[in-house]
Amino acid sequence: MTFQNPAQETIQGYLKDAKNIAVVGLSNKPDRVSYEIAQLLQEKGYKIFPVNPVLAGQEVLGEPVVEKLTDIKEPIDIVDIFRRSEFLPEVAREFIQTDAKVFWAQLGLFSQEAADILEAAGKKETVMDRCVKIELRNL
Repeated sequence: MTFQNPAQETIQGYLKDAKNIAVVGLSNKPDRVSYEIAQLLQEKGYKIFPVNPVLAGQEVLGEPVVEKLTDIKEPIDIVDIFRRSEFLPEVAREFIQTDAKVFWAQLGLFSQEAADILEAAGKKETVMDRCVKIELRNL
């Protein structure tokens, strides 16, 4: 079945209810979109969990970076993904090994294969090709 995003109200509900957001592919470079959006999430009161195997063990935006989603020990409400579309199935397979609630691929990112993996695992809360920053502005 072809993936479709949830209704706008549902997407906004995810952001209203969330407290903890894992940021997959977070860069330590302030000029990168992932850094800018993670910083905005912090300013809006969310706790971020940076996920980047290249930077694991370091800190970004004052938070320790972990190698993979399964290394996060706290509950995750949204997994905000800044990896190219071809990596989304890999992230989806890791996502279903966690208790994270919402799989969110940023603007320009989409993978039907990832959507199929998530649906097969019963993970219905999926958003793709949408920007958290834009959605926060619309709240």
